Amino acid sequence: MVSMKTIIHALLVLGLAPMAALAACSDGPKVAVDWSACEKHRLILSKMDLRGAKFVGTDLDGSDLARVNLSDADLSRASLDRVRFSGADMERARLVHANAYRTNFSSARLVGADLAKSILIRSNFTGADLTGANMSKAEVLRASFEAAILKGADLSGADLARSSLDKAQMAGARMMGTRMFLTRIEGVDLSQVLGLTQAQLDGACGNTQTQLPRGLKAPAAWPCPKDE
Repeated sequence: MVSMKTIIHALLVLGLAPMAALAACSDGPKVAVDWSACEKHRLILSKMDLRGAKFVGTDLDGSDLARVNLSDADLSRASLDRVRFSGADMERARLVHANAYRTNFSSARLVGADLAKSILIRSNFTGADLTGANMSKAEVLRASFEAAILKGADLSGADLARSSLDKAQMAGARMMGTRMFLTRIEGVDLSQVLGLTQAQLDGACGNTQTQLPRGLKAPAAWPCPKDE
């Protein structure tokens, strides 16, 4: 039986047919390569220079792109499940509507990257630099942002349910309408976060070391039970 993911990818490829006609899926990896709508899963491309590459709608599932230079690359609507981007330079990269389940972005440089409306469930952003990144309306459930830099990042409308922000740097981050159900913010400095409301905090998991914006207070339910 054909899987739902195969059907979805086929429809995506059909929708990108004019673009795919311009892409050369047989081209080797290089700066500004155009692999739009190509099937390129399980590649090993670590440490390569792919600046400005086009991977729009590309299937890169299971690939190793650790420490790759992907600055200004376009990965919009790409399938990036379980891809390894650890240590990659993804400054200003576009990942709009990308699907990245259990993807490893640890220590990646995502300064100014656009991840709006992407699916990043259970992904790992430990130690990543997301300064000024756009993650608005992204699905980021059960993700790890331990020691990540989120200064000036836009998290408006994002779903951070059950994610961890342990030791994250949050100054200037915009969190208007961010869903924070059981989001771990113990000890996190949120004093300079923009748009945070009491209702968001009431559903999150902080403690007495969590620093809050003026006018907000720690809920009586803090800290959350350990098994949460």
